[in-house]
Amino acid sequence: MSDAAPILTLERVTKRFGGLTAVSEVSFEVPTGEILGIIGPNGAGKTTLFNVISGYYRPESGRVVFAGHDVTGQAPHAICRLGLTRTFQLVKPFGNLSVIDNVMIGALTRLPTISAARLEAERVVDTCGLAAHAGSHARTLPIGLRKRLEVARALATRPRLLLLDEVMAGLNPTELGGMIELIRRLHADGLTLIVIEHIMAAMMRLAQRIVVLHHGEAIAEGAPAAITQDRRVVDAYLGEEFVLAQA
Repeated sequence: MSDAAPILTLERVTKRFGGLTAVSEVSFEVPTGEILGIIGPNGAGKTTLFNVISGYYRPESGRVVFAGHDVTGQAPHAICRLGLTRTFQLVKPFGNLSVIDNVMIGALTRLPTISAARLEAERVVDTCGLAAHAGSHARTLPIGLRKRLEVARALATRPRLLLLDEVMAGLNPTELGGMIELIRRLHADGLTLIVIEHIMAAMMRLAQRIVVLHHGEAIAEGAPAAITQDRRVVDAYLGEEFVLAQA
C-alpha cells in the first residue's frame, strides 16, 4: 500500500435491504493517488458499495470518511462538491442535448457562469477524446463514445476521487484500449480512482491494489498478482480457467 495519506476511509460499512445484507462490515483505505480496483461476482455488493460511498444509500452502520470529512449518509450533491464523483453502469446522458452541453451541466455544479462552464467543458471534452463529437446529440453516440461521455460528465465536476462503475463493459478491443489509456492519463494527472470492472485483463493493467467482494464481504485485498493466486478469490470469482491462462 502507498504511504500517502488516505483520501477515503471505509470503516465497517454495512448496507441492508430488508433481510438481505448487500454490504457487510467492509473496511479499507484508499491512499491519495492510487488506482484501486474492486472485483467480484455479480451481486457481490460492488455497486451498492459505490452507492453508499457517494451518498445514494445511507448505510445501516459504519462510516465513510472522505478527505477528512465524515460523509456518511450525506446527499450526493454535497459529497460531489467536496470532490468525490462517480459514474454509473447504465449511462443515461441527456439524449437531446449535445455532448458539450452534457459536460457543461457537470461543470456548472462548481462554476458560477455559463462561459466559464463552457470553457471547462471544452477542456474536458478534449481530454476525453470527444472534441470531434462536441456538437453531436448524446443519443446518437455509439456505446464506446457514450462511456467516454459518462467519464467526461464526471470529470467536469473536478473530482479529487473518481469512482468508475464498469466504464469498460461492452467495449470492443480498440475502445477498451482507449479507455485504459484515458484512465492512465487521468491518474498521471493526479486523480485518485476506484474502478469496478469484470474485465480482469484490464484490471491487471490498471489497478495498483484490488479489493475482492463476495456476498457483500471483502474476502481479499492486495496487489493484482497476489489476488489472482488467492484460493478464496479463485473459488469465488476467477475460476481455475483464469489461473491456467495466466500460467
